[in-house]
Amino acid sequence: MTDAFFTYRKNVLLAKSPSTQIEGVFAATTGRSVPEEQEALLQQQLEEEAGNLPASESVPAVRKVSVTLTSDWLEGLELLMTSLSDLNTSPEVTGCADQQHSELSALASSELQDHAVAELARLPSEETVTVAGSAPWAAVVPRTDHQTAGCAGINVEVLNDDPAVLAWSLACDAETVPPVLPARPIQEAVPFYPVPTEVPYHEILWRDWEDLSVQPCALEQVPKNTPLFEFRVMSYNILAQDLVEQGLDLYVHCHPDILNWNYRLPNLLQEIQHWDPDVLCLQEVQENHYWEQLEPTFKEMGFACFYKRRTGTKTDGCAVCYKHSRFQLISLSPIEYFRPGLDVLNRDNVGLVLLLQPVLPEGPDLQAVSPLCVANTHVLFNPRRGDIKLAQVALLLAEIDKIARTNEGSYYPVILCGDLNSVPDSPLYRFIRNGELSYHGMPAWKVVSGQEDFSQQLYSRKLLAPLWPSSLGVTDRCQYVTLCQPKKLGRREYSRDFLLQFRFCDVACERPPQLVLLEGVTDAKPVASAREHSAVTAVAKRHNSLSFLDKQCSGVIQHGLNLTSVYSHFLPQRGCPEVTTMPMGLGATVDYIFYSAEPVESKVGECRRLYKDGALKLLGRLSLLSEDVLLMANGLPNPFCSSDHLCLLASFGLEISSL
Repeated sequence: MTDAFFTYRKNVLLAKSPSTQIEGVFAATTGRSVPEEQEALLQQQLEEEAGNLPASESVPAVRKVSVTLTSDWLEGLELLMTSLSDLNTSPEVTGCADQQHSELSALASSELQDHAVAELARLPSEETVTVAGSAPWAAVVPRTDHQTAGCAGINVEVLNDDPAVLAWSLACDAETVPPVLPARPIQEAVPFYPVPTEVPYHEILWRDWEDLSVQPCALEQVPKNTPLFEFRVMSYNILAQDLVEQGLDLYVHCHPDILNWNYRLPNLLQEIQHWDPDVLCLQEVQENHYWEQLEPTFKEMGFACFYKRRTGTKTDGCAVCYKHSRFQLISLSPIEYFRPGLDVLNRDNVGLVLLLQPVLPEGPDLQAVSPLCVANTHVLFNPRRGDIKLAQVALLLAEIDKIARTNEGSYYPVILCGDLNSVPDSPLYRFIRNGELSYHGMPAWKVVSGQEDFSQQLYSRKLLAPLWPSSLGVTDRCQYVTLCQPKKLGRREYSRDFLLQFRFCDVACERPPQLVLLEGVTDAKPVASAREHSAVTAVAKRHNSLSFLDKQCSGVIQHGLNLTSVYSHFLPQRGCPEVTTMPMGLGATVDYIFYSAEPVESKVGECRRLYKDGALKLLGRLSLLSEDVLLMANGLPNPFCSSDHLCLLASFGLEISSL
């Protein structure tokens, strides 16, 4: 009876607490008995029970014990059935079986007793409960369809070889109506509360839609009389199945069933269909899944789709889909970051850049709206190779510069989506948002993401200028050399004082051969004093050194796209950062949606560039979650979210002009 009590208590706590906590509790309470000791305790308990039996009945003394259900055994089952509320509140359980018996009797409910008596009375007189001898009272680990931390829903498999579980199953049989039988009067009976059967994931992981168009700060930016072409953009890393199988150690917290692609695919498609984006940017899209399942489904949903697989032996890539009823394709440019022979570009990541023309509804008035440039990428993960990440982003920005540049030299509105494997306020993030980064001498791990700190290492790779060779054809302003506008030819103007510094240099002291020789005028060579000569030499050296540094070793890269983030990366109502992924149980933000905006004048000394909406206006966004909320749902993936990343969703408006 004692062991059955502990078995039942452990089963209940297993359904409510992590397994590591339960093992510690019961190791301290019951000790560590080997199967032989457990069998001996069981046999002793049965002999004590047999002492109260009539002489005609006997208990077989074999390894596989068969016990006839009697009134005494029935009483034990009744006590087990009524112990749930007591187990949830009782801090400790004594080791004495008599004390346990009295405590449980004080809390037993008369209705549950009657229920159990009726159920067992229906069984045949010869029916027995068999207990395996090798581990007679081993705890039953409940089978869970959904594993979570905190309030997890448990589906417990009823095993008939455990009396504690048998009693639980009898007590939960709702179809049986217990007859009225005499019972002992019990004071202050504790009500019975069953274990929850489902996990409210939709409540734990609820994400609000933030309507930014009605905020006071946005009223001046979005006048009510301004017509807008409204559309939604989603960015989603859907976790390629090949990467799941290659890194199962990252998902030990997940039930194997929820990692199956046949389970994850319907969840992902349902989530995308629910939010109904007009432009969809996906990362980690497995190639065979794209061609066989995703593209056909997306086409049925009204999307036009484009895919770029990673180079080399990689099996996943990026995809951009847009609704052909809302946009028309102007140009498409896939990007491969791999460049043979370049150590700074030796990885297989890719990207896509599209130029789309919004489709306006037909009407009596002639209207026009600006084209939209959409870019999608997945940057290298390696936290130690910031040089590679920076070069990949520079190539992407150069391609955007080529696609989005207008004939007048300005840019069409740009939306940049992707998994950048960089946290907010890291140097790489600041480069995209502020348009400038001085990287020379910076540790490579620091440039990248800030996800890991390698400052304690004795050797740390540092970035040196130039980051990439001139043969790549990309300038330090993230533009292709062939597309850079040539400098206007014109006369250079220099001040008189500047020119006088070079009047005694070697070139100035040589008479040109075509110069007419005039005595006393052009036949004399200027002679500088020692002081003037040293001054000229210093100026010349300084000029040459500055020119070399400016051309070769500036260590500063820039871009002119004026991008800002859709998200603020902080949840003010919770006082904690936003999270888009949870690798190894640690929350981080690595996924972004950047969009074109207009910079505003900032205060002196302000290093963070400020923006306001321009032709492309941010109207709303789907809120993100915090790390503690995701931990309540057992992290990512879980039965509700089938990727290790959260999707990002934003609503934009493009100004419509009348012709």
